[in-house]
Amino acid sequence: MSYEDTITSFAAEVREGEVSEPAGALRLGVDLGTANIVLSVVDEEDRPIAGAWEHSTVVRDGIVVDWAGAVSAVCELKEILENRLHCRFTQAAVDIPPGISEGTVRVFRNVLTAANLAVSEVVDEPVAAARVLGIKDGCVIDIGHGTTGVSILQGGKVVKSVDEPTGGHHMNLVLAGAYQVSYDEAEDLKKDPKRADDVFGVVRPTLEKMATIAQRAIAGHQLELVHLVGGAASLPDAPDVFAAVLGLPVVRPLEPLFVTPLGVAMGGKE
Repeated sequence: MSYEDTITSFAAEVREGEVSEPAGALRLGVDLGTANIVLSVVDEEDRPIAGAWEHSTVVRDGIVVDWAGAVSAVCELKEILENRLHCRFTQAAVDIPPGISEGTVRVFRNVLTAANLAVSEVVDEPVAAARVLGIKDGCVIDIGHGTTGVSILQGGKVVKSVDEPTGGHHMNLVLAGAYQVSYDEAEDLKKDPKRADDVFGVVRPTLEKMATIAQRAIAGHQLELVHLVGGAASLPDAPDVFAAVLGLPVVRPLEPLFVTPLGVAMGGKE
Protein backbone atom coordinates (compact mmCIF):
# COMPACT_ATOMS: atom_id res chain seq x y z
CA MET A 1 0.00 0.00 0.00
CA SER A 2 1.40 3.41 -0.97
CA TYR A 3 1.57 6.19 1.61
CA GLU A 4 -1.19 7.98 -0.29
CA ASP A 5 -3.47 4.95 0.01
CA THR A 6 -2.53 4.55 3.68
CA ILE A 7 -3.42 8.14 4.52
CA THR A 8 -6.65 8.02 2.51
CA SER A 9 -7.67 4.82 4.28
CA PHE A 10 -7.03 6.38 7.68
CA ALA A 11 -8.98 9.51 6.73
CA ALA A 12 -12.00 7.34 5.88
CA GLU A 13 -11.68 5.51 9.20
CA VAL A 14 -11.65 8.78 11.10
CA ARG A 15 -14.43 10.50 9.20
CA GLU A 16 -16.74 7.53 8.64
CA GLY A 17 -15.98 5.43 11.70
CA GLU A 18 -14.71 2.57 9.53
CA VAL A 19 -12.63 -0.29 10.97
CA SER A 20 -10.11 -2.40 9.05
CA GLU A 21 -9.13 -5.98 9.83
CA PRO A 22 -5.90 -5.92 11.87
CA ALA A 23 -2.84 -8.12 11.56
CA GLY A 24 -1.42 -8.70 15.04
CA ALA A 25 -1.27 -6.38 18.02
CA LEU A 26 -2.68 -2.86 17.90
CA ARG A 27 -0.94 0.40 18.72
CA LEU A 28 -2.58 3.67 19.73
CA GLY A 29 -1.42 7.20 18.97
CA VAL A 30 -2.69 10.49 20.40
CA ASP A 31 -2.35 13.78 18.53
CA LEU A 32 -3.26 16.82 20.65
CA GLY A 33 -3.58 19.44 17.95
CA THR A 34 -4.51 23.09 18.13
CA ALA A 35 -7.75 22.56 16.19
CA ASN A 36 -8.38 18.83 16.55
CA ILE A 37 -7.61 15.89 18.80
CA VAL A 38 -7.06 12.76 16.72
CA LEU A 39 -6.53 9.21 17.99
CA SER A 40 -5.08 6.66 15.58
CA VAL A 41 -4.77 2.87 15.69
CA VAL A 42 -2.37 0.81 13.57
CA ASP A 43 -1.48 -2.87 13.55
CA GLU A 44 1.91 -4.61 13.62
CA GLU A 45 2.39 -3.84 9.93
CA ASP A 46 1.69 -0.12 10.49
CA ARG A 47 -1.56 -0.35 8.55
CA PRO A 48 -4.28 2.05 9.74
CA ILE A 49 -7.05 0.15 11.51
CA ALA A 50 -9.26 2.84 13.06
CA GLY A 51 -9.33 6.46 14.12
CA ALA A 52 -11.47 9.01 15.93
CA TRP A 53 -11.38 12.77 16.30
CA GLU A 54 -13.11 15.82 17.65
CA HIS A 55 -12.68 19.53 17.19
CA SER A 56 -10.90 20.98 20.19
CA THR A 57 -9.14 24.10 21.44
CA VAL A 58 -7.39 22.51 24.42
CA VAL A 59 -3.97 23.26 22.92
CA ARG A 60 -2.75 26.70 21.90
CA ASP A 61 0.69 27.42 20.43
CA GLY A 62 1.97 24.05 21.60
CA ILE A 63 0.72 24.44 25.18
CA VAL A 64 -2.16 22.54 26.80
CA VAL A 65 -4.42 25.36 28.00
CA ASP A 66 -7.38 23.20 29.04
CA TRP A 67 -6.11 20.25 31.05
CA ALA A 68 -9.50 18.81 31.98
CA GLY A 69 -10.78 19.21 28.44
CA ALA A 70 -7.76 17.43 26.99
CA VAL A 71 -8.06 14.48 29.37
CA SER A 72 -11.81 14.22 28.85
CA ALA A 73 -11.46 14.26 25.05
CA VAL A 74 -8.77 11.58 25.05
CA CYS A 75 -10.85 9.38 27.35
CA GLU A 76 -13.96 9.75 25.21
CA LEU A 77 -12.16 9.06 21.93
CA LYS A 78 -10.31 6.10 23.44
CA GLU A 79 -13.60 4.61 24.60
CA ILE A 80 -15.07 5.03 21.11
CA LEU A 81 -12.15 3.14 19.57
CA GLU A 82 -12.20 0.44 22.24
CA ASN A 83 -15.88 -0.19 21.59
CA ARG A 84 -15.34 -0.36 17.84
CA LEU A 85 -12.38 -2.69 18.13
CA HIS A 86 -13.58 -4.71 21.14
CA CYS A 87 -10.33 -4.25 23.01
CA ARG A 88 -8.76 -2.13 25.74
CA PHE A 89 -5.78 0.15 25.31
CA THR A 90 -3.36 0.51 28.20
CA GLN A 91 -0.69 2.61 26.52
CA ALA A 92 -0.25 5.08 23.69
CA ALA A 93 2.26 7.27 21.92
CA VAL A 94 1.84 11.05 21.87
CA ASP A 95 3.32 13.64 19.53
CA ILE A 96 4.64 17.05 20.50
CA PRO A 97 5.44 20.23 18.60
CA PRO A 98 9.20 20.43 18.03
CA GLY A 99 11.20 22.72 20.28
CA ILE A 100 8.83 22.89 23.27
CA SER A 101 10.21 22.88 26.81
CA GLU A 102 10.66 19.77 28.94
CA GLY A 103 7.98 21.09 31.28
CA THR A 104 5.49 21.28 28.42
CA VAL A 105 6.45 17.80 27.27
CA ARG A 106 5.58 16.52 30.75
CA VAL A 107 2.13 18.09 30.44
CA PHE A 108 1.49 16.16 27.21
CA ARG A 109 2.65 12.96 28.91
CA ASN A 110 0.48 13.67 31.94
CA VAL A 111 -2.64 14.03 29.78
CA LEU A 112 -2.18 10.42 28.68
CA THR A 113 -1.44 9.26 32.23
CA ALA A 114 -4.63 10.92 33.49
CA ALA A 115 -6.51 9.09 30.71
CA ASN A 116 -5.16 5.77 32.11
CA LEU A 117 -2.63 5.34 29.33
CA ALA A 118 1.03 4.57 29.88
CA VAL A 119 3.23 6.60 27.52
CA SER A 120 4.93 4.28 25.03
CA GLU A 121 6.66 7.07 23.11
CA VAL A 122 6.90 10.83 22.81
CA VAL A 123 7.60 11.75 19.18
CA ASP A 124 8.17 15.06 17.42
CA GLU A 125 5.37 15.91 14.99
CA PRO A 126 7.66 16.05 11.89
CA VAL A 127 9.12 12.64 12.74
CA ALA A 128 5.59 11.24 12.97
CA ALA A 129 4.75 12.73 9.57
CA ALA A 130 7.99 11.39 8.06
CA ARG A 131 7.08 7.86 9.17
CA VAL A 132 3.91 7.95 7.11
CA LEU A 133 5.62 9.57 4.13
CA GLY A 134 8.46 7.05 4.26
CA ILE A 135 11.26 9.63 4.41
CA LYS A 136 14.36 9.72 6.61
CA ASP A 137 16.08 12.63 4.91
CA GLY A 138 14.34 15.77 3.71
CA CYS A 139 12.02 18.55 4.78
CA VAL A 140 8.51 18.47 6.25
CA ILE A 141 6.45 21.65 6.40
CA ASP A 142 3.49 21.31 8.73
CA ILE A 143 0.87 24.06 8.50
CA GLY A 144 -1.19 23.79 11.64
CA HIS A 145 -4.01 25.89 13.01
CA GLY A 146 -1.74 28.29 14.83
CA THR A 147 1.76 27.92 13.41
CA THR A 148 3.87 26.93 10.43
CA GLY A 149 6.44 24.31 11.39
CA VAL A 150 9.45 23.52 9.23
CA SER A 151 11.64 20.55 10.08
CA ILE A 152 14.69 19.15 8.32
CA LEU A 153 15.44 15.49 8.90
CA GLN A 154 18.63 13.50 8.47
CA GLY A 155 18.68 9.79 9.15
CA GLY A 156 15.15 9.99 10.54
CA LYS A 157 16.06 12.58 13.15
CA VAL A 158 15.22 16.28 13.25
CA VAL A 159 18.37 18.36 12.80
CA LYS A 160 16.64 21.71 12.46
CA SER A 161 13.17 22.84 13.41
CA VAL A 162 11.43 26.21 13.14
CA ASP A 163 7.90 26.89 14.35
CA GLU A 164 6.44 30.37 13.87
CA PRO A 165 2.97 31.88 14.24
CA THR A 166 0.84 31.93 11.06
CA GLY A 167 -1.52 29.09 10.29
CA GLY A 168 -5.14 28.25 9.68
CA HIS A 169 -6.22 30.51 12.54
CA HIS A 170 -4.72 33.50 10.76
CA MET A 171 -6.48 32.55 7.52
CA ASN A 172 -9.76 32.58 9.42
CA LEU A 173 -9.07 36.04 10.79
CA VAL A 174 -8.31 37.35 7.30
CA LEU A 175 -11.45 35.77 5.85
CA ALA A 176 -13.63 37.02 8.71
CA GLY A 177 -12.43 40.56 8.09
CA ALA A 178 -12.72 40.39 4.31
CA TYR A 179 -16.24 38.96 4.28
CA GLN A 180 -17.48 40.55 7.54
CA VAL A 181 -18.47 37.19 9.02
CA SER A 182 -17.84 35.47 12.33
CA TYR A 183 -14.73 33.43 13.01
CA ASP A 184 -16.66 30.15 12.82
CA GLU A 185 -18.30 31.21 9.57
CA ALA A 186 -14.86 32.00 8.19
CA GLU A 187 -13.69 28.49 9.13
CA ASP A 188 -16.65 26.99 7.25
CA LEU A 189 -15.98 29.26 4.29
CA LYS A 190 -12.34 28.15 4.17
CA LYS A 191 -13.44 24.49 3.97
CA ASP A 192 -16.15 25.01 1.34
CA PRO A 193 -14.85 23.56 -1.97
CA LYS A 194 -17.31 25.70 -3.92
CA ARG A 195 -15.64 28.85 -2.59
CA ALA A 196 -12.06 27.63 -2.97
CA ASP A 197 -11.09 30.12 -5.68
CA ASP A 198 -12.53 33.09 -3.78
CA VAL A 199 -10.91 31.99 -0.52
CA PHE A 200 -7.54 31.48 -2.16
CA GLY A 201 -7.54 35.01 -3.54
CA VAL A 202 -8.08 36.40 -0.04
CA VAL A 203 -5.66 34.18 1.91
CA ARG A 204 -2.86 33.98 -0.66
CA PRO A 205 -0.76 36.64 1.13
CA THR A 206 -1.08 34.57 4.33
CA LEU A 207 0.09 31.45 2.49
CA GLU A 208 2.99 33.43 1.02
CA LYS A 209 3.97 34.48 4.54
CA MET A 210 3.99 30.82 5.58
CA ALA A 211 6.13 29.97 2.56
CA THR A 212 8.54 32.76 3.48
CA ILE A 213 8.89 31.25 6.97
CA ALA A 214 9.83 27.98 5.27
CA GLN A 215 12.20 29.73 2.89
CA ARG A 216 14.18 31.21 5.77
CA ALA A 217 14.20 27.89 7.61
CA ILE A 218 15.65 25.85 4.74
CA ALA A 219 18.25 28.42 3.67
CA GLY A 220 21.65 26.76 3.35
CA HIS A 221 20.24 23.22 3.10
CA GLN A 222 20.39 21.20 -0.10
CA LEU A 223 16.92 19.82 -0.74
CA GLU A 224 15.40 18.15 -3.79
CA LEU A 225 11.80 18.68 -2.69
CA VAL A 226 9.68 19.41 0.38
CA HIS A 227 6.64 17.65 1.86
CA LEU A 228 3.65 19.77 2.83
CA VAL A 229 1.26 18.47 5.52
CA GLY A 230 -1.25 19.82 8.05
CA GLY A 231 -4.89 20.79 7.90
CA ALA A 232 -4.21 24.34 6.75
CA ALA A 233 -2.34 22.93 3.74
CA SER A 234 -5.61 21.59 2.33
CA LEU A 235 -6.38 24.56 0.07
CA PRO A 236 -6.03 23.33 -3.53
CA ASP A 237 -3.42 25.90 -4.59
CA ALA A 238 -1.30 25.85 -1.43
CA PRO A 239 1.47 23.68 -2.93
CA ASP A 240 1.83 26.06 -5.88
CA VAL A 241 2.37 29.02 -3.56
CA PHE A 242 5.07 27.19 -1.61
CA ALA A 243 6.74 25.91 -4.79
CA ALA A 244 6.90 29.43 -6.22
CA VAL A 245 8.45 30.92 -3.08
CA LEU A 246 10.82 28.03 -2.32
CA GLY A 247 11.85 27.28 -5.89
CA LEU A 248 11.45 23.57 -5.15
CA PRO A 249 8.92 20.85 -5.98
CA VAL A 250 6.28 20.53 -3.26
CA VAL A 251 4.56 17.22 -2.51
CA ARG A 252 1.28 17.24 -0.59
CA PRO A 253 -0.85 14.15 0.20
CA LEU A 254 -4.53 14.20 -0.71
CA GLU A 255 -5.41 14.20 3.01
CA PRO A 256 -2.72 16.40 4.60
CA LEU A 257 -4.63 16.81 7.89
CA PHE A 258 -4.23 13.15 8.84
CA VAL A 259 -0.55 12.54 8.07
CA THR A 260 0.96 13.49 11.43
CA PRO A 261 -1.80 11.94 13.60
CA LEU A 262 -1.41 8.61 11.79
CA GLY A 263 2.36 8.59 12.21
CA VAL A 264 2.10 8.94 15.99
CA ALA A 265 0.90 5.35 16.35
CA MET A 266 3.69 3.98 14.15
CA GLY A 267 6.16 3.75 16.99
CA GLY A 268 6.37 1.83 20.26
CA LYS A 269 4.53 -1.47 20.36
CA GLU A 270 2.12 -2.59 23.06
